Amino acid sequence: MMRSMFAAVSALRNHQTRMDVIGNNIANVNTVAFKSSRVTFQDVFYQTLSGGTAPSENQGGINPRQVGVGMAVNSIDTNFTQGNVEPTNFPTDVMIQGEGFFILSPDVDGTIKYYTRAGVFGFDAEGNLINKSNGMFVLDSSGKQIKIDDFSNVQSFKISSDGTVTYIDSSGAQQTAGQIGLAKFANNEGLIKVGENLYQFDINADTEDEDNLISAPGTGGRGTLVPGSLEMSNVDLAKEFTDMIITQRGYQANARTITTADEMLQELVNLKR
Repeated sequence: MMRSMFAAVSALRNHQTRMDVIGNNIANVNTVAFKSSRVTFQDVFYQTLSGGTAPSENQGGINPRQVGVGMAVNSIDTNFTQGNVEPTNFPTDVMIQGEGFFILSPDVDGTIKYYTRAGVFGFDAEGNLINKSNGMFVLDSSGKQIKIDDFSNVQSFKISSDGTVTYIDSSGAQQTAGQIGLAKFANNEGLIKVGENLYQFDINADTEDEDNLISAPGTGGRGTLVPGSLEMSNVDLAKEFTDMIITQRGYQANARTITTADEMLQELVNLKR
């Protein structure tokens, strides 16, 4: 009976973890470029009551007898399928159509790098192309910042599908400020989530050097850009609510297992009066 209690307690704990992930998915249903996660379970240690025996001429074989003692979280996976297109008509909003991540950095030289799928960009007072949420610089395909000189006198600007940022200066001439770069990884799920729609490089994301993973959009399997649009969250609410019901019922069933095991222990205690 104690084994059933321990198994049920582990299930309660891990169903709560699954519920936490589902809750975070639903909370981010309208977060730009958010990627949903899922939790999978696995069984754990088994107590062997008796081993198996091989069949003989006079007797058949016997299978091993084992009792499981619970379950554990197998993995927490991130779904990197692309979200739908949301046209915004903001000229500095950019969406990646296909594989890749924008590169952001808090310093001009791009020594520290963050990656994001959320292209909510804009220009600051000095003409730097930045991420609006935190002011980080958007880096080009060589890992440098993108800047429009004499920004206060610029007549217009444009971001093309290959990431090239062009503008019309005060004299009416067309100039190029740079080309937005994209990073592509062999294993997107190996990236570390750090919040604010940002990811950081980790050793399981790719075996190559981080600086060699950046190039221009449309090259090396990287996607192209869709200016004036954003990528929506890929959270499927129908699936999340279905998973929520399944998780709730699993939690309730295991709570009932604890209650039943407790009643059986109570009956055992009551044998001696």
